[in-house]
Amino acid sequence: MEDALTIAQKAYMGGADWLEAGTPLIKNHGMPALRKLRQAIPEVTMVADLKTADTGDIEVEMAANSGADIVTVLALADDFTVKRAVNQAKAHGIKIMVDLLEVEDKVSRAKELEKLGVDYILIHTPIDLQKVKMERVDSSLEELKRIKQEVHLPIAAAGGITPETASILKREGVEVFIVGSAITKAKDIEAKTREFCRIIGVKVKQKEERKLGYREIVEGFNALSTPFITDAQHRFGAMRGMNPLFKGIRVAGRAFTVKTLGGDWGKVVKAIDMAEAGDIIVVDAQASEAAVWGELATRSAMAKGIKAAVIDGAVRDSDDISEIGFPIWARYISPNAGEPHGHGKLQMPVACAGQVVMSGDIIVADEVGVVVVPREEAQDILTKAQEVADKEKRYRKEIAEGRSLAELFGL
Repeated sequence: MEDALTIAQKAYMGGADWLEAGTPLIKNHGMPALRKLRQAIPEVTMVADLKTADTGDIEVEMAANSGADIVTVLALADDFTVKRAVNQAKAHGIKIMVDLLEVEDKVSRAKELEKLGVDYILIHTPIDLQKVKMERVDSSLEELKRIKQEVHLPIAAAGGITPETASILKREGVEVFIVGSAITKAKDIEAKTREFCRIIGVKVKQKEERKLGYREIVEGFNALSTPFITDAQHRFGAMRGMNPLFKGIRVAGRAFTVKTLGGDWGKVVKAIDMAEAGDIIVVDAQASEAAVWGELATRSAMAKGIKAAVIDGAVRDSDDISEIGFPIWARYISPNAGEPHGHGKLQMPVACAGQVVMSGDIIVADEVGVVVVPREEAQDILTKAQEVADKEKRYRKEIAEGRSLAELFGL
């Protein structure tokens, strides 16, 4: 269900104007699957692919009450079942799509279904035939053309639709394109959906994404590992040579930058006074091996509510700091302390371990490393990093089910 919601959101943002709750999803989760999709995306047209073969009125009512706008019924069902489904749909203000799956004379049955009052006719190549016989929906083009001539209903198509076959189907008069794995298995679901929309002529409406607050963004990053975040930034943002004093911790917060030189820690302790609770102090100490941070700075920072420190330079008193439990990432650990001359600058752009950091940027750090996220792009990068995490989760599940990594990536 979690995967379905993620895919649905991305497809919707990419321009999909209908979303289908597939038969396996509904069989696994029941009507709550429809309700969760409806709650997540209330404005979309929702298709419940029930493939109803009996109790047409009961199943249509269940789907309608759970948020469906369209329900699929099998064309193989008895006319009485189809008619009861149609009547119930009209009572609830929704529509019926009839699936011609395994019907021998599709043209004749489509004409009968039109008289029964259905709203859409679906030409469908089942997944099992796609896998075994390598058939696709475009293999039914001749039947599609004849149905289009004989029946005055919108035609839907499903079954292995690709960008290449979509253009063929559009030319032959298909109006509803039910796309499955070409989108759900895509590396970029939103981009792939936009590609299909362009091919079939669906105008993609601009959908405004809600602006997240600072706390929501930080909480979002705090739930993600640094590798996912660098993937979302195309391997940018990772600092080099920064190591945690102790493992098993992850932090995310707003950067408060300090620039100093030669082990001068005067501006560092001044930053502790000026930073706000929840900030992460980022120190460009020019990779100096004279420590600019120690136990006393740690206790002062903790009293102020500072979340962590990232230091491109040296730290001392590492044993005491580890015992206290204050998160620090540094280039060196050294017993040698610098001097508090007070030279340097605060809240200016700094170069920390190979990355530019500005005050207000988001710092995410764990035992793998430290990543900087530009503040203007934080929400977009968070969304992309969450997509990476979702994909990794799906990949882990598929590997556990027996698929190899080479298969997953088509290598």
